Amino acid sequence: MNIAIASGKGGTGKTTIAMTLAHCYAGNGADVALLDCDVEEPNVNLFLKAGIDTTKTATVLIPRVDETRCNGCGECERICAFSAIVLVKGKPLLFADMCHSCGGCYHVCAPGAISEVEKPIGTVEYGSRDGIAYAGGKLNIGEAMSPPLIRKVKESLPEKGLRILDSPPGTSCPAVEAMRDADFVVLVTEPTPFGLNDLILAVGAVRALGIPFGVIVNRSGMGDGRVDDYCKTEGIEVLSRIPHIRKVAEDYSRGDCASYLMANHADDFKLIIDHIAQRAKPCIPVP
Repeated sequence: MNIAIASGKGGTGKTTIAMTLAHCYAGNGADVALLDCDVEEPNVNLFLKAGIDTTKTATVLIPRVDETRCNGCGECERICAFSAIVLVKGKPLLFADMCHSCGGCYHVCAPGAISEVEKPIGTVEYGSRDGIAYAGGKLNIGEAMSPPLIRKVKESLPEKGLRILDSPPGTSCPAVEAMRDADFVVLVTEPTPFGLNDLILAVGAVRALGIPFGVIVNRSGMGDGRVDDYCKTEGIEVLSRIPHIRKVAEDYSRGDCASYLMANHADDFKLIIDHIAQRAKPCIPVP
């Protein structure tokens, strides 16, 4: 079962919720993995502090053109939806950073002038701590597209019965890729005008994906009631309201984002876990 923790904007407490849920599941005997899919700004292991056992290079396939075999037919240019390969004076010119690794140009090249080669895009690291298996991606500096690396992270630790995915913020391609195929999405927001605006966008994205979801209002009490009003109007389940607590922020700055919530809000997270078990796509027992 895959549970994606997502948000319409950064800074809502996504990683805090993901870490706390992972510890709650692990503390109740669940076979849990925590996957950091925010590959452009990974921070899960700053808090989990897992010992890294293995690091693997992640690659994608991009085309390589043998100009001596190219007849300038232009089929590669016509099939590429992203203009990653174009004909200039009858010769193909490749823009590797724009290539989405679909393989279309390779398959339509009748003279066999195009082959595919591996291009490194980042790394995926693996480790564990406190009964939580960990996998996280790190995108290479300057790499333009993160979804291929997010897919590599999502392929990690398939043997785990429960996987919590810490998604990138927002509603663009990286966030959608992280949420895609999840069994349940927890949207973390805050009761502010910015939080409401980006929650509305995130709800639209999750509904388009057809995934069951619920909302956690983090730092409750610091803003107004418009997030609650919106959720009520839209029939969206508010899974929990985590109050605005200075102690949580102080612990977070020291690299501990879960201890206080686990000690003082265990009942809230038990209710969240119960709700996920009831509404997620597969039916799994509550640990």
